[in-house]
Amino acid sequence: MTILGHKLYRFAEPVKRHTIKNHWIRDVKHCASPHYDERPDKQDISLLVIHCISLPEGCYGTPYIEKLFTQGLSQQEGDYFAPLTGLRVSSHLLIRRDGTIEQYVPFDKRAWHAGVSSYNGRERCNDFSIGIELEGTDHSPYSKRQYQSLVDVSQTILDYYPKLTLDRITGHQHIAPGRKTDPGRCFDWSYYLNALSRKDSL
Repeated sequence: MTILGHKLYRFAEPVKRHTIKNHWIRDVKHCASPHYDERPDKQDISLLVIHCISLPEGCYGTPYIEKLFTQGLSQQEGDYFAPLTGLRVSSHLLIRRDGTIEQYVPFDKRAWHAGVSSYNGRERCNDFSIGIELEGTDHSPYSKRQYQSLVDVSQTILDYYPKLTLDRITGHQHIAPGRKTDPGRCFDWSYYLNALSRKDSL
């Protein structure tokens, strides 16, 4: 049990063991994005970055995140999206509020999620990281189903890529301080990392 957003959650479900084939998670929704390129070193997958996103902000279950990652947004979507028109971004994974996992870019490719960034003095985090977006905002709690799916899929990724370890998981706010604030103060890092360290306890 842990306290998330002032509510007490107990996870009764066991850790789900996903499988990865050709750098795609087999049992999740695939929404292939054209917004990626080659990593400088395909063997150097050594950082996991947690983000959040919602479009419009605070609106959940809309089609706009998928559109942003797969085809880009246009002004035809409305004035709110004008600053995003023509933007080419992506993430490897998105976890919806109900825990549904969507994959947009295979893990051996470089998704465009981190932007200008630095981790332990090393810049260009897209080169060596996997990005996971949580549907949400950086000032509101995430759902228990999202935590469940995040722990499950993170464990799968850590098991598959040997250079990824618990101490190489970070937030967008940590690799781009002053520029980004996600996943925000409501993200329960203690629960998430403790659950991963006790991977059989859920």
